[in-house]
Amino acid sequence: MKRLIFMSLGKRKPKQDELFIPTVKLATGPGHPFYAKLNEVLAAAGFDAFVEKLCAPFYKEGGRPGIPPGVYFRMLFIGYFEGLDSQRGIAWRCADSLALRTFLGIAITEATPVHASMTIIRQRLPESVFDKVFVFVLSLLDDKGLLRGKTIGIDATTLEANAAMKSIVRKDTGEDWKQYLRGLAQAEGIENPTEEDLRRLDRGRKDKKVSNEQWESPSDPDSRIAKMKDGRTHLAYKAEHAVDLVSEAIVATTVTFADKSDPQSGPVTLSLAAANLVLAGNETELVEMVMDKGYHDNGLLTRLAEQGVRAYIPERRQKSRCWTDKPVAQEKAFRANRRRVRGQKGRKLNRWRSERCERTFAHVCETGGGRRAWLRGQTNVSKTHTLKCAAYNLGLLLRKVWGYCKPRNAAAGAALFLVFMLLLATAAIKVGDRISLRMVVYLLLLAVAAAFEGIRQVLNSRKRHAFLTGC
Repeated sequence: MKRLIFMSLGKRKPKQDELFIPTVKLATGPGHPFYAKLNEVLAAAGFDAFVEKLCAPFYKEGGRPGIPPGVYFRMLFIGYFEGLDSQRGIAWRCADSLALRTFLGIAITEATPVHASMTIIRQRLPESVFDKVFVFVLSLLDDKGLLRGKTIGIDATTLEANAAMKSIVRKDTGEDWKQYLRGLAQAEGIENPTEEDLRRLDRGRKDKKVSNEQWESPSDPDSRIAKMKDGRTHLAYKAEHAVDLVSEAIVATTVTFADKSDPQSGPVTLSLAAANLVLAGNETELVEMVMDKGYHDNGLLTRLAEQGVRAYIPERRQKSRCWTDKPVAQEKAFRANRRRVRGQKGRKLNRWRSERCERTFAHVCETGGGRRAWLRGQTNVSKTHTLKCAAYNLGLLLRKVWGYCKPRNAAAGAALFLVFMLLLATAAIKVGDRISLRMVVYLLLLAVAAAFEGIRQVLNSRKRHAFLTGC
């Protein structure tokens, strides 16, 4: 006979806050192994002392102490690890999580920095400070032997700017799109055109393309009209990564105007990658450079040949080439590049470039929350993107040396592992008697629930957190 257990209904009642709370009674979180190990690595490398010395010239002597630079840069790292693309989201997440408070070194009785404070610090520090923090992280990888520096791949992507196409104006007259259409309608004899007349005129026009030479965004003049990776036309920036194809580490990153061609921006990223390798303490000489066919340019091939760098750049489709009006060095560099690309090693390096360079964009821009820029101005976008790339290198360091995955990746992996273990347990149970059949049904339901949890984790990694302002 089963014993009956009587239990009354619990009711939620308003509670009066206590006036004094002992420290031992304060809520503390267990922390996260990833962030605990990251703090250990940064402390062993002297990260806080380094950034404080680096930022000291931009602060005044005396006055109220500001937010420590180590806390600010850690908050930017959190933006990458947690997939947050705005400062408001980062500030809210740090205030809400006990584990992140422990990572930042902020007690439960202290307030976390707000997004406005992050904006002030970003405006105070120049772009060179962010570049030096990136090089500092790169030196940590070199200390562990993760930087080879011999073969570098370069690729580019577009970042959506914090500006709308419907707000663009003409550079010469300052007219917006509707005023521009109204002027065209009046030029065709329609004195007082209605909204329907303007839409009909706009649909019937043939020269509907907009040019960066004639149009600009009044809210973000540095953004440019460009076609995004998904085919949409939007105001955007261009981000370029130089990746060590052996270790998959990002050696250099640049954010420039979206209307710059690949042959124009590629040499800048290449020279920055070579300089970062030297500053990080890597003594390996850059020998091979791998790019896609958008970078194919006779002048770039000639410069790489003069520097002693072997280029592996596929050429664009072209019917014929004329070399009579070009220097002999260009033809020699072109044919040497064609021979290398068609070889077995060239095909392997281009496969590595397409896989490993694109993987950095997937981590930084998609799961890292860097595809949409909520800041305005090329300098501000470059600062945040540089720190996201530094956080990517930190994640690579912890994964390859100590086996720690990013927190969100670990949650998805745990859910998939649970599905696998439940399926193994289900297969091991005999379906003969009634009790085992019931257990099989329960285990299958648990497996389905765990599978949905794993899918939810993966989908949440692609979710974009939109906020109203760029703060």
